[in-house]
Amino acid sequence: MKRNYQKELEKVIQKIQEQNVTPRLLLHSCCAPCSSYVLEYLSSYFQITVLYYNPNIYPEREYEKRVEEQKLFIQKFSESVPKDKTFHKIDFLEGNFDKERFYEMAKGLEHVQEGGERCFLCYGLRLREAAEYATKYQMDYFTTTLSISPLKNADKLNEIGETLAEEYGISYLCSDFKKKDGYKRSVEISREYGMYRQDYCGCIFSKQEREQKKRLLSQ
Repeated sequence: MKRNYQKELEKVIQKIQEQNVTPRLLLHSCCAPCSSYVLEYLSSYFQITVLYYNPNIYPEREYEKRVEEQKLFIQKFSESVPKDKTFHKIDFLEGNFDKERFYEMAKGLEHVQEGGERCFLCYGLRLREAAEYATKYQMDYFTTTLSISPLKNADKLNEIGETLAEEYGISYLCSDFKKKDGYKRSVEISREYGMYRQDYCGCIFSKQEREQKKRLLSQ
């Protein structure tokens, strides 16, 4: 039977509310636009630390642009939360931009279409780093914003997350953030804040694939 990750998440939140606790969540973020709805949704229930760890991003100036956009959004969002809304301060961590690690992982998979095995390994690379940070900072949960994208495989993300949770002894917050119009809301928030929205996932291979599609459409 196919799992409903949104309902699973809602049960976790309900339990949190019943226990009147505020767990610490390490949230891996792929970019500011994808984090927007997730932070709006979860900041009432969790004390969140956003981890920006994306060694796949190409080129380096694109990486720098995205990380600055992430920091700026957290600042603006925190300042704009209504006073009568329950809100927990959001912290930020920037991981290492160890791009060589990504290219080593992608060897032999350079021509695999986006959404395939290379992407799954990239999920694992970033989620493992998130698990390590979550363990280091003694978080209660870790998860990722990646499932908000219609192009990302939520089943695979949650499978990897739960496997790492067992390995590291820390809970993974299962999710499919695109549900309940999560992706739609992220687009709305991006417009509200005038955010930079990239038109490719991030790596050189996804950039090349996107450019090829643009060329075909223009012919």
